[in-house]
Amino acid sequence: MKALRNYIDKIKPNFEEGGKFQAFRSVFDGFETFLFVPNTTAKTGTHIHDAIDSKRIMSMVVIALIPALLFGMYNLGYQHYLAAGIEGSFMEKFVYGFLAVLPKIIVSYVVGLGIEFVVAQWKKEEIQEGFLVSGILIPMIVPVECPLWMLAVATAFSVIFAKEVFGGTGMNIFNPALITRAFLFFSYPTKMSGDQVWVSGDSIFGLGQTVDGLTAATPLGIAKVAECPAFSWDMVTGLIPGSIGETSVIAIALGAILLLWTGVASWKTMLSVFVGGAFMGWVFNTVGPDTAIAHMPWYQHLCLGGFCFGAVFMATDPVTSSRTSNGKFVYGFLIGAMAIIIRVLNPGYPEGMMLAILLMNIFAPLIDYVVVQKNISRRAKRVMSNQ
Repeated sequence: MKALRNYIDKIKPNFEEGGKFQAFRSVFDGFETFLFVPNTTAKTGTHIHDAIDSKRIMSMVVIALIPALLFGMYNLGYQHYLAAGIEGSFMEKFVYGFLAVLPKIIVSYVVGLGIEFVVAQWKKEEIQEGFLVSGILIPMIVPVECPLWMLAVATAFSVIFAKEVFGGTGMNIFNPALITRAFLFFSYPTKMSGDQVWVSGDSIFGLGQTVDGLTAATPLGIAKVAECPAFSWDMVTGLIPGSIGETSVIAIALGAILLLWTGVASWKTMLSVFVGGAFMGWVFNTVGPDTAIAHMPWYQHLCLGGFCFGAVFMATDPVTSSRTSNGKFVYGFLIGAMAIIIRVLNPGYPEGMMLAILLMNIFAPLIDYVVVQKNISRRAKRVMSNQ
């Protein structure tokens, strides 16, 4: 590492002001700070000055996402082979899923990071690292049959209108990955809903076979239009149709443990999302409408769809969530409750996590404001009572 550090220091003057490669200063800075923790600290705003920077935090989130991503790749192949009615080994199923997901990851990063590189050069600022996480989240929350051109358009829209217009990483009020999914859902609803979008029906490089007339509804989709499916451990392990990274509760739990152990994510937000979802599921079980999805047990609600994935990786986003201690409890509880409300009462939308988190992104500053003002009032009363 010392040799690499010496080489970076040697070529660095070429990328600084006046150097022959000064036009690529932001690109060089991005790679340098990715390889080595910078020895500079922020000079404006309120920051905690310690030995870890945001690139290290983002990298930890990416590592936490790996179990869900790897399982999602295997499940994609598993669902394809199951729908095709053919046998396949574990490796064949995993490689099939890997080859199906890899182009989505490449498109997401090329488009998103490409835009951020251009903006950084234009503004003569350092490259912001927030897309390290968004770039891997986006392929994991879209249907497996989402066309690549559509994913590229949605990613570009998200980076430009959900991040850069607000000032970049740390300034955005909406989760960029969820804005990508929302853009796709409302712009191309036929590619984001229906039985066929959740299982890949094409053969890839000779693996699997093309499946005609494919139907593979998610358990939530079945509960919305027919009957509540019986609980099975496949809902926990993740061997069910769904978005690439959202099906396995176990894989998501492994990521959650890492995020909580390292202190990257807030346990207050994460726990309160599950409490809010369980509470609202119980309410609908008790006094809800006479529909299959309203009668779905609360624990089944938590296992299905994007609930677990959203609670662990989306609701805990430190930029768009509440930042006060008590505000995190309120913020998370309302996300969980709102997700179940949307699922049960919206006849055309079996999922609810995306809309719930985006809605609470709007109210997060208000929640923090109320919490802060309440603390100020309580302290003011304490001072007055002591005089």
